[in-house]
Amino acid sequence: MIAATSFDESSLRYRGWRVVLACFLMAFFMFGFGLYGQGVYLAELQRAHGWPGSLVSAASTFSFLLTSVLVIFTDDLLARIGLRALILCGLSALGASTVLLALMQTPWQLYLAYALMSVGWTGMGTVVIATVLNSWFERRRGLALSLAFNGATCGGIVLVPLLLSLTGSVGFRSAMLAATMAMVVLVLPVVVIFIGWPTQMSPASGDRSSAGMAAPAHSRRTLLANAAFWTMVLPIAIALLAQMGFIIHQVTFLEPLIGRASAGLAVTVMAAMAVIGRLSLGLFVDRLDPRLACAASMTSQAAALFVLLQSTSPTVLLVCCAVYGFSIGNMITFPPLIIQREIGAAAFAAAMGLGTSISGIVSAFGPGIVGLVRSFTGDYTSAFAMCVVLDLVAAGIVLWRPGKRLEDSHTLSPSP
Repeated sequence: MIAATSFDESSLRYRGWRVVLACFLMAFFMFGFGLYGQGVYLAELQRAHGWPGSLVSAASTFSFLLTSVLVIFTDDLLARIGLRALILCGLSALGASTVLLALMQTPWQLYLAYALMSVGWTGMGTVVIATVLNSWFERRRGLALSLAFNGATCGGIVLVPLLLSLTGSVGFRSAMLAATMAMVVLVLPVVVIFIGWPTQMSPASGDRSSAGMAAPAHSRRTLLANAAFWTMVLPIAIALLAQMGFIIHQVTFLEPLIGRASAGLAVTVMAAMAVIGRLSLGLFVDRLDPRLACAASMTSQAAALFVLLQSTSPTVLLVCCAVYGFSIGNMITFPPLIIQREIGAAAFAAAMGLGTSISGIVSAFGPGIVGLVRSFTGDYTSAFAMCVVLDLVAAGIVLWRPGKRLEDSHTLSPSP
C-alpha cells in the first residue's frame, strides 16, 4: 500500500483530477449525443425524410438493447486492447454515428448509426468511466465519480439546446457536423494526454499496474451466483425502471395540471437538481455507507412521488420534481462505490459491465410499463403509485448485506 503522502488525492496537482476532467468530457458528449440528443434526432429525421416516428424510435430501442449487451464484455475489451484504445474506438464510433446521422438518406443507415452509437457507449460510457476512476481514487472516489458523471447531465442541459439552436440557424446537418468536430477537438487531446492506469500500484488500483488489466478477469457466472452482486444490481435496476418511467411521462402528467411552460420548467429544475445532488453527495459520500445513502435516495424519490400525487399546487409540484431530481444522478454513482467495497477491485470491470447491462435492460421497460398502467386505469395515479412501491422495495433490498467480498472467494474462475 502506498503512503498517503505519495498519492494526495486532495491535491489539485494529483493526476487523477485530470483524468476526472477527461471523463467529464466523455460523459458530456456520450450522454449528450447518445441519450438526450435522441429527442432531437427523432424530430429532425422525421422532418427531413418523412420517416415515421415508430421507425426512429425502434432504432433508439435497438441501440439501447445492443448497448446493454456490449457493455457485458467491457472487462474483456480492456484486457485485450487496453484502456486508451477502447476509449478512442468509442470516440471514433460515436463520431461516425453523429456524422452519419447528419448525412444519412436511407433507413438502413439509421440503424447503422445507432449501432455505432452502441459501440460508442461501450468505449466512453458509464462502465469505462467508473473503472478508470476506481483505479485512480480511494479516499475521494465518490467525489471523483460525482464530478465526472455530472458531465452526463450537463450534456443534456448544454448540448441539446445548442443543437436545437444551431439547427434553427444553420440546419440539422451542419449543426451535427459542427458539434461532432467540437467533440473530437475537445475529447481527443485529453484522452491521449490524461487517460491511463496509475503508474504505481495504489489502494484504489488493486493489483493493476501501468499495464492495465493485469489481474485475471472473473467469471460472469461467479458474479451471477454472488448475493452481494444481486443486492446491488436488482434494487438499482428497479429504481431506474421507476425513474425512467417518471422522467419520460413527467411532462404529459404535469402539463394538464400546471401548463406547458411550467411543465418545461419542472424538467429544467429536475435536471439542475440532479447536478446539485451529485455535487452535494460527492463532497461527503466517501464518508458514508453507500448502501444506506442509496436507500435514502430511493426513499426520497418515493416520498417526492407520493406527495406529487396528492397535490395540484404548482409550487408543491415543482418542489417535488426538485426533490426527485436531487437523487436522479446518484443512481449511477452508487453502484461503483458498492461494487468496490463489497465485490472488490479485481472483478470491478466485470461486475460494472454485467450490472449496467442488467439494469439497462430492466429500466428500458419503465416508460412502457408506466404507459401501460396509465392506459388501463385512465390516469397516472396508479402508475406513479406503482413507482413509489418499486422505490421502497428497492430501498429495502439494497439494505440487505449478504456474504463476503467476491475477491476473497476461493471459487473464482477465469471468464468464459
